[in-house]
Amino acid sequence: MWFCLSPVRKPLTSDPAQADIESHIAALKVDDDVEEIRLGGNTLGVEACKALAEVLKTKKNLQIFNAADIFTGRLISEIPDALTALLTALLTLPKLHTVDLSDNAFGGRLAEPLKDFYSKAGPLRHLLLNNNGLGPAGGSIVANAIKDLAAVKSADPSLPPLETIVCGRNRLEDGSMHAWSAAYAAHKTLKIVNMVQNGIRPTGINKLLRNGLSHCAELVHLDLQDNTFTLEGAQALASVVTGWSKIEALCVGDCLLSARGGVLLGEALNLQKTPELKKLSLQYNEIDIKGAQAIHTAILNSLPNLEVLELNGNKFSEEDPLVDEIRELFSDRGFGGLDSLSDMEEESDEEEEDEEFDEEEEEEEEHEEEEQEEKAERVLKEADHAQAQNGPQEKDKKVEDLAELLGTTKISA
Repeated sequence: MWFCLSPVRKPLTSDPAQADIESHIAALKVDDDVEEIRLGGNTLGVEACKALAEVLKTKKNLQIFNAADIFTGRLISEIPDALTALLTALLTLPKLHTVDLSDNAFGGRLAEPLKDFYSKAGPLRHLLLNNNGLGPAGGSIVANAIKDLAAVKSADPSLPPLETIVCGRNRLEDGSMHAWSAAYAAHKTLKIVNMVQNGIRPTGINKLLRNGLSHCAELVHLDLQDNTFTLEGAQALASVVTGWSKIEALCVGDCLLSARGGVLLGEALNLQKTPELKKLSLQYNEIDIKGAQAIHTAILNSLPNLEVLELNGNKFSEEDPLVDEIRELFSDRGFGGLDSLSDMEEESDEEEEDEEFDEEEEEEEEHEEEEQEEKAERVLKEADHAQAQNGPQEKDKKVEDLAELLGTTKISA
């Protein structure tokens, strides 16, 4: 059983008489078996929400509450009281597992009412908060509340685990990634995570993946599209993806993975740790032919169930023989396929030379670092030997040599 508040042209007024809302919720009042309520497309005022909240408290069988897009045109001053009334009522419902508050312009100012709800909503399994303009500060408050919810669930074994978090288009940025990492680490049972288009930069992506999502071994669907990875984020993804043995959809399109990042991800997917993968979205990532080859190898050897591969907008030619090989591979399996490569950007000779130079330079730097580490170990061993043979004075000299070798200004013996 479900109830839908049909969209009306005029706002449901804040008139204390509540006349507008009363006529629309009359059927809901007498329906004690309702399991789903949909309010989307309306604009609800404070008194209307308070009246609705009183009715909600009586609906003990309610499981799904969809309140996406219910405050359009409302004053900023109205929304906190209206939202608080609804969320307070929802906390009294023992079977409520899904709450959708997407497409409401909350901003950071609504973070506190959301905090009070999310930190206490024990029955919640699916949390949808997409396109709300939370910003880094508001996002951190919400994430901390979600982390606190983990303690509530842990204290009561009868409460279900949290399975879904959708929090895209919220301008979360790097500033909230510490809080979100902690929230994800606290909810290891998560199956679906969607954080698209949040302005998260490589440092934040690195933190989110390594400190947060790496703990979510039950992940089935991960969508981080339209954030910025670069090589740093790609390295983090390659490092943690092997821990998601149940992953079916990995969507990191338009994330600037980089040429080397594409190779790293392909190599990680070829380790036979993600056999259930069905969808791989990698469009617009500056992946070159080497990365495409690594991905093809992974599909051939380690991804038997892959059905959808999105590679459009990368940096190799759609006429390359490898593209035909990938298409033939899908054809031979009798399912799935490669998307249309209608917007490819082939690398110029100059770009290829720059990449080769960068790779050689990085290899030289790694070699130099290894030599420095070996020298440091030798100096330390000599210092220990000198201490045994000649006393503290000789050791001080060796420590000074080590400080100079490591480029520091001072090391105390």
